[in-house]
Amino acid sequence: MDRTVVITGASSGVGLAAAVRFAAQGDQVVVVGRTTERLDAAVARVRAAGGGREPGRFQADFERLAQVRDLAAYLLDTYPVIDVLANNAGGMVGGYRRTVDGYEATIQGNHLAPFLLTTLLRERLTGGRVVNTASRVHTQGRPDPDDFTGDPEKFRWGRAYGAAKSANILFAAEAARRWPDITSVSFHPGVVRTNFGEGAVRLVYRFAPFLTTPEKAGALLVWLATTPAAELTDGGYYVGHKLTRPAAHAGDREAATALWDASAAAVGV
Repeated sequence: MDRTVVITGASSGVGLAAAVRFAAQGDQVVVVGRTTERLDAAVARVRAAGGGREPGRFQADFERLAQVRDLAAYLLDTYPVIDVLANNAGGMVGGYRRTVDGYEATIQGNHLAPFLLTTLLRERLTGGRVVNTASRVHTQGRPDPDDFTGDPEKFRWGRAYGAAKSANILFAAEAARRWPDITSVSFHPGVVRTNFGEGAVRLVYRFAPFLTTPEKAGALLVWLATTPAAELTDGGYYVGHKLTRPAAHAGDREAATALWDASAAAVGV
């Protein structure tokens, strides 16, 4: 099937593995990444997998919401239909960092930016699917809709990342309720061997012995994006191919509503 598939965080790891698989299936892939060198290399791999078909390419740093808006404008100008949006960009931030938009970098890069992108593309995604890369680490933190800036003195990277991944799950569930014409899911990709995170965090994600491969995680993303919607639970959280109940705070409907409203106000949509 010739779908148009937009993948953020597609210049390495899970996103790149999924992009290659989509391209090999004959889909039009749009590769979104942060750094020029990796993005160029990823585009070359996706092009080769697609038999020479030129993928879309866009460079954007999700710690800058203006660049997310630029990405949305490019996609709206270029693609009349978007069948799949894979919100895969994100990562752990090793220390407190405040973005140019005034928010803590972990919650912005992993949640506020993809929330903004998806909302801006909402009409173009009608009848399509949104797949959000979450994590089992969501059990370690919960987002505070009243404070996306945080306190540098109280910052803990694991808790911040857990909160952002909880936000991914809450967002998928609330999107399913608000946008019934779009199938929205979230998933845990496994602990993937990749260039994920910063500093010591990156070393863990590259060399620990228990890690899964980007290819296996990418295949799961593709499965969630292509399995008939009737066989998935809209708004569901998946671990492997199994619908899974997230931690209580990530399955709270009132929390999802509050997070949505606060996120919309924070990004100005």
